Amino acid sequence: MTVIDIHTHMFGNAWREMLGKHGKPDYDMKMQPDNREYLMEKGAPACALEVEAFDFDARVKAQNADGIDLGIVSLTSPNVFWGGEDVSVETARRFNDEMAGGQTAYPDRIRWFASLPWEYPDAALAELKRALELGAVGVMVTAHVTKYDLIDPLFAPIWAELDRLALPVLIHPTAPFGTPDANYGRERILLPGLGFMFDTTLAIARMIVDGFFDRYPNVKAIASHAGGYLPYVAGRVDMFFAVETLNKMAITEAPSTYLENIYYDSIVYNPGGLDLCLEVSSPQMVMFGTDFPMPCNIERLKELAGRYPKDQTDAIMSGNAARVFGL
Repeated sequence: MTVIDIHTHMFGNAWREMLGKHGKPDYDMKMQPDNREYLMEKGAPACALEVEAFDFDARVKAQNADGIDLGIVSLTSPNVFWGGEDVSVETARRFNDEMAGGQTAYPDRIRWFASLPWEYPDAALAELKRALELGAVGVMVTAHVTKYDLIDPLFAPIWAELDRLALPVLIHPTAPFGTPDANYGRERILLPGLGFMFDTTLAIARMIVDGFFDRYPNVKAIASHAGGYLPYVAGRVDMFFAVETLNKMAITEAPSTYLENIYYDSIVYNPGGLDLCLEVSSPQMVMFGTDFPMPCNIERLKELAGRYPKDQTDAIMSGNAARVFGL
Protein backbone atom coordinates (compact mmCIF):
# COMPACT_ATOMS: atom_id res chain seq x y z
CA MET A 1 0.00 0.00 0.00
CA THR A 2 1.32 3.45 -0.90
CA VAL A 3 1.68 5.74 2.11
CA ILE A 4 1.86 9.55 1.81
CA ASP A 5 2.63 11.46 4.99
CA ILE A 6 1.15 14.96 4.73
CA HIS A 7 2.11 16.11 8.23
CA THR A 8 5.82 15.65 8.85
CA HIS A 9 8.38 18.28 9.72
CA MET A 10 11.76 19.70 8.80
CA PHE A 11 13.48 22.66 10.42
CA GLY A 12 16.49 22.77 8.16
CA ASN A 13 19.97 24.09 8.87
CA ALA A 14 19.30 27.57 7.48
CA TRP A 15 16.29 27.99 9.78
CA ARG A 16 18.33 26.83 12.76
CA GLU A 17 21.04 29.37 12.02
CA MET A 18 18.51 32.19 11.73
CA LEU A 19 16.68 31.23 14.93
CA GLY A 20 19.97 31.09 16.82
CA LYS A 21 20.78 34.63 15.71
CA HIS A 22 17.38 36.27 15.87
CA GLY A 23 14.86 34.16 17.82
CA LYS A 24 15.34 35.49 21.35
CA PRO A 25 13.63 36.23 23.66
CA ASP A 26 10.56 34.24 22.59
CA TYR A 27 12.37 31.40 20.82
CA ASP A 28 15.63 29.69 21.57
CA MET A 29 17.40 26.31 21.62
CA LYS A 30 18.63 24.88 24.93
CA MET A 31 20.02 21.62 26.28
CA GLN A 32 17.68 19.92 28.74
CA PRO A 33 18.25 17.38 31.53
CA ASP A 34 17.82 14.44 29.13
CA ASN A 35 20.96 15.69 27.31
CA ARG A 36 19.04 16.66 24.20
CA GLU A 37 18.69 20.09 22.68
CA TYR A 38 15.14 21.45 22.60
CA LEU A 39 13.34 24.21 20.78
CA MET A 40 12.08 26.63 23.43
CA GLU A 41 8.78 28.41 22.77
CA LYS A 42 7.76 31.20 25.15
CA GLY A 43 9.90 29.63 27.88
CA ALA A 44 8.61 26.06 27.45
CA PRO A 45 10.54 23.15 25.85
CA ALA A 46 8.42 22.40 22.78
CA CYS A 47 10.30 19.60 21.03
CA ALA A 48 13.70 17.94 20.81
CA LEU A 49 15.75 18.91 17.76
CA GLU A 50 16.16 15.52 16.07
CA VAL A 51 18.67 14.95 13.26
CA GLU A 52 15.89 13.97 10.83
CA ALA A 53 14.60 17.54 11.02
CA PHE A 54 17.84 18.85 9.52
CA ASP A 55 19.30 16.11 7.29
CA PHE A 56 17.45 14.82 4.22
CA ASP A 57 19.57 11.67 4.04
CA ALA A 58 18.55 10.79 7.60
CA ARG A 59 14.97 11.80 6.83
CA VAL A 60 14.63 9.45 3.86
CA LYS A 61 16.35 6.65 5.77
CA ALA A 62 13.67 7.04 8.45
CA GLN A 63 10.92 7.04 5.81
CA ASN A 64 12.30 3.74 4.53
CA ALA A 65 12.26 2.26 8.03
CA ASP A 66 8.71 3.49 8.70
CA GLY A 67 7.23 2.49 5.36
CA ILE A 68 6.53 6.05 4.20
CA ASP A 69 6.68 6.41 0.41
CA LEU A 70 6.38 10.20 0.22
CA GLY A 71 6.75 12.85 2.88
CA ILE A 72 5.28 16.34 2.40
CA VAL A 73 7.47 18.24 4.82
CA SER A 74 6.62 21.50 6.55
CA LEU A 75 8.26 23.87 9.00
CA THR A 76 6.51 23.56 12.31
CA SER A 77 5.97 26.21 14.99
CA PRO A 78 7.15 28.96 15.33
CA ASN A 79 7.74 28.92 11.59
CA VAL A 80 9.34 32.24 10.51
CA PHE A 81 7.22 34.53 12.67
CA TRP A 82 9.88 36.36 14.67
CA GLY A 83 12.67 38.88 14.25
CA GLY A 84 10.98 41.58 12.17
CA GLU A 85 10.40 41.84 8.43
CA ASP A 86 13.93 41.40 7.14
CA VAL A 87 14.57 38.35 9.31
CA SER A 88 11.19 36.76 8.58
CA VAL A 89 11.58 37.24 4.82
CA GLU A 90 15.14 35.93 4.75
CA THR A 91 14.30 32.95 6.96
CA ALA A 92 11.38 31.99 4.73
CA ARG A 93 13.52 32.23 1.60
CA ARG A 94 16.33 30.19 3.07
CA PHE A 95 13.98 27.54 4.43
CA ASN A 96 12.11 27.20 1.13
CA ASP A 97 15.37 26.96 -0.79
CA GLU A 98 16.55 24.17 1.49
CA MET A 99 13.30 22.24 1.12
CA ALA A 100 13.44 22.63 -2.66
CA GLY A 101 16.94 21.18 -2.47
CA GLY A 102 15.61 18.18 -0.58
CA GLN A 103 13.00 17.57 -3.25
CA THR A 104 15.66 17.85 -5.95
CA ALA A 105 17.84 15.31 -4.13
CA TYR A 106 14.91 12.93 -3.53
CA PRO A 107 12.29 13.69 -6.19
CA ASP A 108 10.33 10.50 -5.53
CA ARG A 109 10.32 10.85 -1.74
CA ILE A 110 10.01 14.52 -0.77
CA ARG A 111 7.51 17.32 -1.38
CA TRP A 112 7.08 20.43 0.77
CA PHE A 113 4.86 23.19 2.11
CA ALA A 114 6.18 26.71 1.65
CA SER A 115 6.67 29.00 4.62
CA LEU A 116 5.81 32.67 4.13
CA PRO A 117 6.43 35.89 6.10
CA TRP A 118 2.70 36.26 6.76
CA GLU A 119 2.93 39.51 8.73
CA TYR A 120 4.24 41.27 5.61
CA PRO A 121 1.70 40.52 2.85
CA ASP A 122 3.60 42.02 -0.10
CA ALA A 123 6.70 40.04 0.79
CA ALA A 124 4.60 36.95 1.50
CA LEU A 125 2.97 37.09 -1.93
CA ALA A 126 6.35 37.49 -3.61
CA GLU A 127 7.73 34.53 -1.68
CA LEU A 128 4.65 32.45 -2.48
CA LYS A 129 5.19 32.97 -6.19
CA ARG A 130 8.87 32.11 -5.88
CA ALA A 131 8.24 29.02 -3.73
CA LEU A 132 5.66 27.64 -6.14
CA GLU A 133 8.16 28.06 -8.96
CA LEU A 134 10.63 26.06 -6.85
CA GLY A 135 8.12 23.24 -6.48
CA ALA A 136 6.12 23.86 -3.28
CA VAL A 137 2.81 21.96 -3.28
CA GLY A 138 1.10 24.01 -0.57
CA VAL A 139 1.57 26.53 2.24
CA MET A 140 1.94 26.09 5.99
CA VAL A 141 0.71 28.61 8.55
CA THR A 142 0.43 28.48 12.32
CA ALA A 143 -3.00 28.72 13.93
CA HIS A 144 -2.22 32.29 14.93
CA VAL A 145 0.65 34.48 13.75
CA THR A 146 2.22 36.37 16.65
CA LYS A 147 -0.66 38.55 17.95
CA TYR A 148 -2.90 38.03 14.91
CA ASP A 149 -5.74 35.57 14.34
CA LEU A 150 -5.81 34.05 10.87
CA ILE A 151 -8.98 36.03 10.10
CA ASP A 152 -7.20 39.34 10.65
CA PRO A 153 -7.66 41.74 7.71
CA LEU A 154 -3.86 41.97 7.48
CA PHE A 155 -3.81 38.55 5.86
CA ALA A 156 -6.66 39.11 3.38
CA PRO A 157 -4.38 39.59 0.32
CA ILE A 158 -2.59 36.34 1.09
CA TRP A 159 -5.79 34.37 1.56
CA ALA A 160 -7.23 35.84 -1.62
CA GLU A 161 -4.26 34.58 -3.62
CA LEU A 162 -4.31 31.17 -1.93
CA ASP A 163 -8.01 30.97 -2.76
CA ARG A 164 -7.39 31.95 -6.38
CA LEU A 165 -4.77 29.23 -6.66
CA ALA A 166 -6.92 26.71 -4.73
CA LEU A 167 -3.86 25.66 -2.73
CA PRO A 168 -3.64 23.25 0.20
CA VAL A 169 -2.87 25.12 3.44
CA LEU A 170 -1.73 23.20 6.49
CA ILE A 171 -2.99 25.01 9.60
CA HIS A 172 -0.64 23.92 12.36
CA PRO A 173 -0.71 24.89 16.03
CA THR A 174 1.85 26.97 17.83
CA ALA A 175 2.23 27.94 21.48
CA PRO A 176 -1.34 29.10 22.20
CA PHE A 177 -2.36 32.51 23.43
CA GLY A 178 -1.60 32.73 27.15
CA THR A 179 1.24 30.20 27.10
CA PRO A 180 3.40 31.94 29.75
CA ASP A 181 0.44 32.17 32.15
CA ALA A 182 -0.48 28.52 31.58
CA ASN A 183 2.99 27.44 32.78
CA TYR A 184 3.25 24.64 30.22
CA GLY A 185 6.91 24.21 31.13
CA ARG A 186 5.88 22.55 34.41
CA GLU A 187 4.77 19.31 32.74
CA ARG A 188 6.35 19.94 29.31
CA ILE A 189 4.18 17.34 27.56
CA LEU A 190 1.04 19.41 27.97
CA LEU A 191 2.21 22.12 25.55
CA PRO A 192 2.44 19.84 22.48
CA GLY A 193 -0.01 17.26 23.82
CA LEU A 194 -2.84 19.56 24.88
CA GLY A 195 -2.09 23.25 24.31
CA PHE A 196 -1.40 22.80 20.62
CA MET A 197 -4.80 21.11 20.18
CA PHE A 198 -6.52 24.11 21.74
CA ASP A 199 -4.71 26.46 19.38
CA THR A 200 -5.98 24.61 16.29
CA THR A 201 -9.50 24.32 17.70
CA LEU A 202 -9.81 28.04 18.40
CA ALA A 203 -8.33 29.03 15.04
CA ILE A 204 -10.59 26.85 12.90
CA ALA A 205 -13.72 27.61 14.94
CA ARG A 206 -13.02 31.34 14.69
CA MET A 207 -12.55 31.02 10.92
CA ILE A 208 -15.87 29.18 10.63
CA VAL A 209 -18.03 31.64 12.57
CA ASP A 210 -16.29 34.60 10.92
CA GLY A 211 -17.45 33.38 7.49
CA PHE A 212 -13.86 32.77 6.34
CA PHE A 213 -14.75 29.60 4.46
CA ASP A 214 -17.53 31.39 2.59
CA ARG A 215 -15.12 34.14 1.53
CA TYR A 216 -12.37 31.71 0.51
CA PRO A 217 -14.17 28.56 -0.64
CA ASN A 218 -11.29 27.27 -2.76
CA VAL A 219 -8.64 27.17 -0.03
CA LYS A 220 -7.96 23.55 0.83
CA ALA A 221 -7.58 24.04 4.58
CA ILE A 222 -6.04 21.11 6.45
CA ALA A 223 -6.68 21.08 10.21
CA SER A 224 -3.78 19.49 12.06
CA HIS A 225 -4.07 16.61 14.53
CA ALA A 226 -7.49 15.48 13.27
CA GLY A 227 -8.98 18.91 13.94
CA GLY A 228 -7.88 19.28 17.56
CA TYR A 229 -10.97 19.23 19.79
CA LEU A 230 -13.39 20.35 17.07
CA PRO A 231 -14.93 16.96 16.21
CA TYR A 232 -15.52 16.37 19.92
CA VAL A 233 -17.16 19.74 20.68
CA ALA A 234 -18.93 20.44 17.36
CA GLY A 235 -22.38 19.76 18.80
CA ARG A 236 -21.76 22.10 21.73
CA VAL A 237 -20.64 24.93 19.42
CA ASP A 238 -23.77 24.36 17.30
CA MET A 239 -25.95 24.60 20.41
CA PHE A 240 -24.50 27.95 21.42
CA PHE A 241 -24.71 29.22 17.85
CA ALA A 242 -28.43 28.37 17.74
CA VAL A 243 -29.26 30.42 20.84
CA GLU A 244 -26.84 33.36 20.43
CA THR A 245 -28.51 36.80 20.74
CA LEU A 246 -25.62 39.16 21.56
CA ASN A 247 -23.35 38.81 18.54
CA LYS A 248 -24.51 38.74 14.94
CA MET A 249 -22.87 35.80 13.22
CA ALA A 250 -21.42 35.99 9.71
CA ILE A 251 -22.80 32.54 8.89
CA THR A 252 -26.33 31.19 8.83
CA GLU A 253 -25.67 27.44 8.76
CA ALA A 254 -24.61 25.54 11.88
CA PRO A 255 -20.83 25.73 12.39
CA SER A 256 -20.48 21.95 12.24
CA THR A 257 -21.61 21.93 8.62
CA TYR A 258 -18.35 23.64 7.68
CA LEU A 259 -16.36 20.77 9.13
CA GLU A 260 -17.50 18.67 6.18
CA ASN A 261 -15.42 20.76 3.77
CA ILE A 262 -12.21 20.98 5.79
CA TYR A 263 -9.40 18.46 5.35
CA TYR A 264 -7.78 16.74 8.31
CA ASP A 265 -4.72 14.68 9.02
CA SER A 266 -5.12 11.37 10.86
CA ILE A 267 -2.88 12.16 13.84
CA VAL A 268 -5.04 11.06 16.75
CA TYR A 269 -4.27 8.02 18.87
CA ASN A 270 -7.73 7.03 20.07
CA PRO A 271 -9.81 4.96 17.62
CA GLY A 272 -12.95 6.81 18.66
CA GLY A 273 -11.20 10.09 17.93
CA LEU A 274 -10.43 9.11 14.34
CA ASP A 275 -13.94 7.68 13.93
CA LEU A 276 -15.38 11.00 15.09
CA CYS A 277 -13.17 12.96 12.70
CA LEU A 278 -14.45 10.85 9.81
CA GLU A 279 -18.00 11.27 11.09
CA VAL A 280 -17.91 15.08 11.01
CA SER A 281 -16.15 15.07 7.63
CA SER A 282 -15.84 11.95 5.44
CA PRO A 283 -13.22 9.36 4.44
CA GLN A 284 -12.45 11.57 1.43
CA MET A 285 -11.32 14.45 3.65
CA VAL A 286 -8.79 12.72 5.92
CA MET A 287 -5.14 12.18 5.00
CA PHE A 288 -2.45 10.17 6.75
CA GLY A 289 0.05 12.09 8.87
CA THR A 290 2.65 11.24 11.49
CA ASP A 291 4.14 14.47 12.97
CA PHE A 292 7.59 12.87 12.57
CA PRO A 293 10.25 13.59 13.84
CA MET A 294 8.23 14.93 16.72
CA PRO A 295 7.18 12.22 19.19
CA CYS A 296 4.90 9.83 17.33
CA ASN A 297 3.89 6.18 17.05
CA ILE A 298 3.71 5.55 13.32
CA GLU A 299 2.81 1.88 13.70
CA ARG A 300 -0.20 2.83 15.83
CA LEU A 301 -1.30 5.53 13.40
CA LYS A 302 -1.18 3.03 10.53
CA GLU A 303 -3.11 0.51 12.61
CA LEU A 304 -5.90 2.98 13.31
CA ALA A 305 -6.17 4.12 9.69
CA GLY A 306 -6.23 0.48 8.58
CA ARG A 307 -9.43 -0.41 10.49
CA TYR A 308 -11.75 0.86 7.77
CA PRO A 309 -12.97 -0.75 4.54
CA LYS A 310 -10.14 -1.04 2.02
CA ASP A 311 -11.33 1.78 -0.22
CA GLN A 312 -11.50 4.15 2.78
CA THR A 313 -8.11 3.08 4.12
CA ASP A 314 -6.53 3.50 0.70
CA ALA A 315 -8.02 6.98 0.44
CA ILE A 316 -6.69 7.99 3.86
CA MET A 317 -3.25 6.49 3.36
CA SER A 318 -2.55 8.02 -0.05
CA GLY A 319 -5.49 8.51 -2.41
CA ASN A 320 -6.81 11.71 -0.88
CA ALA A 321 -3.36 13.27 -0.70
CA ALA A 322 -2.62 12.38 -4.32
CA ARG A 323 -5.83 14.18 -5.31
CA VAL A 324 -5.45 17.22 -3.04
CA PHE A 325 -1.80 17.84 -3.90
CA GLY A 326 -1.98 16.80 -7.56
CA LEU A 327 0.67 14.10 -7.09
